[in-house]
Amino acid sequence: ENVLRIVYQPQALFRVRPISRCSSAIPGHAEAVLSVQFSPDGKHLASGSGDTTVRLWNHETQSPKFTCKGHTNWVLCIAWSPDGRVVASGGMDKDVRLWDPETGTAVGGAMKGHKKHITALAWEPAHIRYPPIRLASASGDGTVRIWNTVHKNCEVSLTAHTNAVTSVKWGGDGLIYTASRDTTIMVWDGNQGKDCGKVIRQLKGHGHWVNSLALSSEYVTRTGPFDHKALKPADDAAAKASALTRYKAATQGKPERLVSGSDDFTMFMWQPSETKTPVARMTGHVQLINHVLFSPDGKYVASASFDKAVKLWDGHTGVFVATMRGHVGPVYQIAWSADSRMVVSGSKDSTLKVWSARTRKIETELPGHEDEVYAVDWSPVGTKAASGGKDKMLRLWRN
Repeated sequence: ENVLRIVYQPQALFRVRPISRCSSAIPGHAEAVLSVQFSPDGKHLASGSGDTTVRLWNHETQSPKFTCKGHTNWVLCIAWSPDGRVVASGGMDKDVRLWDPETGTAVGGAMKGHKKHITALAWEPAHIRYPPIRLASASGDGTVRIWNTVHKNCEVSLTAHTNAVTSVKWGGDGLIYTASRDTTIMVWDGNQGKDCGKVIRQLKGHGHWVNSLALSSEYVTRTGPFDHKALKPADDAAAKASALTRYKAATQGKPERLVSGSDDFTMFMWQPSETKTPVARMTGHVQLINHVLFSPDGKYVASASFDKAVKLWDGHTGVFVATMRGHVGPVYQIAWSADSRMVVSGSKDSTLKVWSARTRKIETELPGHEDEVYAVDWSPVGTKAASGGKDKMLRLWRN
């Protein structure tokens, strides 16, 4: 008798249909849209723009909801807190500001302290503390500051980088990862206590600026207690427990993996909590790498590059899987669908393209923008995607 070995892996619990049409193009911003992000429960959408405002949109009725004015220069990055109660924004004016998505008003004043523009923001994950109150901001001045968003003060300043910090991620085990233009990646202790802000490891290997970091548990820490049904937890304790079970299910007891993409055309995969030697060196791109992102289930890594290609890699080993070509300009940003089956990419060629991770080919092409697409995001509930770019329009896409 023959024995057949069947290797199987669990499929997604739900299916996200590919977005195929532009449901609305909403004007409102007076300058280019630089960042878009859906809230963790997928009900709200925020965008930051060169016109110094943060706008909140109701994507159910596809209309502008609030305009949050306060920054005095371009808004470069926005970040929803994992409980969905606050939006943080960082700008060219060196300030970090907080906004209430329900009313569109500022939560307190600006948090000042950085000497140069804010490049990235990261909230403390919901399963460590709920509601999350600590926020990390990275800046062009080479420091990362951890803010207490209730008292609006800077708890710790992380200073070890010798050049601008380009990316910051807050890991689920209490570590903070930062990437910098000094070619290194630092791993910091982010847990509250006297060791907060100490360097645990320095990851070296890149030969040029490090542009982007991706964390294998990023999707879970971003959505916090909300799963794909986006049900509101009963109370804070239930929300924290729900966030913790989701985090444990996503990591399955294994340490978090980190992928870094750089101007030296390569990527490295690390296990920063264990060792400072990389798991894999991922080569193949022939131009600088702008954005890397793990799929929500952690099986794949997608990378976007100025060589017009989107590449897929194995999320556990870092082995090359496929190249997805089709864009005719540099690819700026990518986003995964919540079921990890599709990637959407926004490019300088003014189109969005949806790729299937299974067939590794293009699913749909989405023209519509009149100029470069800078920012793209797919709702964690999976029904919609949003994009923004140089043509000042915010576009919503659905299947």
